[in-house]
Amino acid sequence: MAIVRAHAPKLLLIAAAASALAGCGGRDIVAPTQIAPAQMTQIGVNSYLWQAAVDTVSFAPLLQADAASGVVITDWYASPNAPNERIKLTVAILDSTLRANALRVSVAKQTNNNGSWVDAPVTAATVQKLEDIILTRARDIRRTTVAGG
Repeated sequence: MAIVRAHAPKLLLIAAAASALAGCGGRDIVAPTQIAPAQMTQIGVNSYLWQAAVDTVSFAPLLQADAASGVVITDWYASPNAPNERIKLTVAILDSTLRANALRVSVAKQTNNNGSWVDAPVTAATVQKLEDIILTRARDIRRTTVAGG
């Protein structure tokens, strides 16, 4: 009984602290929103980037789409609005983490010059815009995954 009396002040302090903390965990508090993991590797590369890349370049016919290596290559595509110009896209996913430097896009462009296709320059802004579209789409897919639909 002497041991209990010696520790009574400490036990009261612990009980008071536990009671105070229990009051902090009210049922009306909203839990923080979950975040889907940035690293999804079920297919060899980041699955958000992979899906976003395929979605983004699907307007053109696909020549290769290898999820294990993370490479998507389109065939030549000419827009109906610019039939004398065509592009070919290559997207490489370089990492299993959803981040900007895990993505590399290259664009080849040709113009029709008197019936023959001639290589034409592609602006860095065009490549950057495609990368931004893919990254934004990947982030949207990630958010949708967390939201469950």
